[in-house]
Amino acid sequence: MSELKPQLLLSLRNYSKEAFVKDLISGIIVAIIALPLSIALALASGVSPEQGLYTAIVAGFLISALGGSKVQIAGPTAAFATIVAGIVARNGMDGLAVATILAGILLVIMGLLRMGSMIKYIPYTITTGFTAGIAVTILIGQIKDFMGLTFQTAPVETMEKLEQVVLCIGTMNVTALGVGCLALAILIFWPKTLKKIPASLVAVIVTAGIIKGFDLPVNTIGDLYTISGSLPHFQLPALSYETVAAVLPDACTIAILAAIESLLSAVVADEMIGARHNSNMELVAQGVGNTASALFGGIPATGAIARTAANIKNGGNSPVAGMVHAVVLMLVLVLLMPYAALIPMPCIAAILFQVAYNMSGWRTVVKVVKTSPKSDIAVLVLTFFLTVVFDLVVAIAVGLTLACLLFMTRMADVAVVREWEYVEDTQDDQGRFKPVPAHVMVYEVTGPMFFGAADKIPHMDRKTDKSVLILRMRAVPALDITALNGLRRLWEECRRQNIQVVFSHVNEQPMSVFQKSGLLDEVGRENFQPNIDAALDRAAQLEGVAK
Repeated sequence: MSELKPQLLLSLRNYSKEAFVKDLISGIIVAIIALPLSIALALASGVSPEQGLYTAIVAGFLISALGGSKVQIAGPTAAFATIVAGIVARNGMDGLAVATILAGILLVIMGLLRMGSMIKYIPYTITTGFTAGIAVTILIGQIKDFMGLTFQTAPVETMEKLEQVVLCIGTMNVTALGVGCLALAILIFWPKTLKKIPASLVAVIVTAGIIKGFDLPVNTIGDLYTISGSLPHFQLPALSYETVAAVLPDACTIAILAAIESLLSAVVADEMIGARHNSNMELVAQGVGNTASALFGGIPATGAIARTAANIKNGGNSPVAGMVHAVVLMLVLVLLMPYAALIPMPCIAAILFQVAYNMSGWRTVVKVVKTSPKSDIAVLVLTFFLTVVFDLVVAIAVGLTLACLLFMTRMADVAVVREWEYVEDTQDDQGRFKPVPAHVMVYEVTGPMFFGAADKIPHMDRKTDKSVLILRMRAVPALDITALNGLRRLWEECRRQNIQVVFSHVNEQPMSVFQKSGLLDEVGRENFQPNIDAALDRAAQLEGVAK
């Protein structure tokens, strides 16, 4: 448990006034960046604007205070938008709160069980596929507000939203489209002129000013939502077995996605500052932060790569910067939140368009498609397709299943059981490794022997004048129970034909399987030799014993 120590405690050991000033400045700048993003992501998630700030305040503060990274900034992210919107549509706000709390508990358990390093076992093609898929779902979900469309129904699924866009294209508000295009232009070109002031903040101020000044017929946040500037307060969701059962799959998805995204963000941050985060402590902090966020009216949160990078670039060097960012957002919530009602919905859509573009990683997708095996491309494309057409739960489940099956197929292809070529059977002695007595046959076993490769273990159903079989297993790193049963079957077949079996160079893991199963003692420990020379000597001793 000593390893689970928040980075804040380590950073404060040699903390100075100069370091605090840097963290203070960085925290304020990151809060300015996070303000419009938090509101936009809350709206994309189907919840009220202030709930995005609740998340950034509560989860952002706790994850920085308890986390394993020096510079991680946490809050609502685009990856959760479609998941949250779906949960809210199906199970309401109580369902979302229960799902987030369960996800938080799962994350804490993952951290306590030291599962931080296990995230690396999620295939790169799956993370690339579902990230690009989420980006497309966000883009499709914002077309309505960007173009000022009036939908006939209130669609939930991405394909339903796309269908409504096609059916209702005739209701387009040209003024709203113009405002959206202006906001998008600011987001694209402003950073090329003045980087210190966030483009999203400029876009919000300019478009809100134009809408208010010219009284344009464009929906604003205030037209669609009731804005609250009150502080987040504790609220326990209605808990029932039915609700837990309904949202448990979503909770698992939130937990996995929060773990993946936060640890990926922490790795990127490590590369930027030359440090190393504590992945297990980070998972615990993510769990605590998400649970607290749900209990105080927020939505799921995780490490945000863009805000983390902004923190580093502006001088943040300890978790204090993330805590400052949360405090500044709380002050904005109390003092300035009513002005958020003036923000045009096309501007929010434009901000989310840029978020979707940045997270899509289309260059990475193109590179993977160009350079990867066809099986990996299939996993990526399938995960992307399922994320867009269905949801992330289905995409991750099917993607992981397919990736595992393909991996097992590859490992089974690697596994080989082949009999040695003997000098008397060949025209030359190029393939002869060792002089082998006439009564001995040697089989070389290569690769992991598991259920996918167990059928490669041969049968001893041929007539032979050999009396000893050596199974050379120096290239077998792992053995499972299915392959073990195959080897037991081979040993029993040999025994029926009075053929002695000698195992050569059995590695540690397979040996433990032999021992635990009892086959080690049944075959006889003297028939397990450390190398091929010793095995051949043992075979010489057994000459004539069997026949």
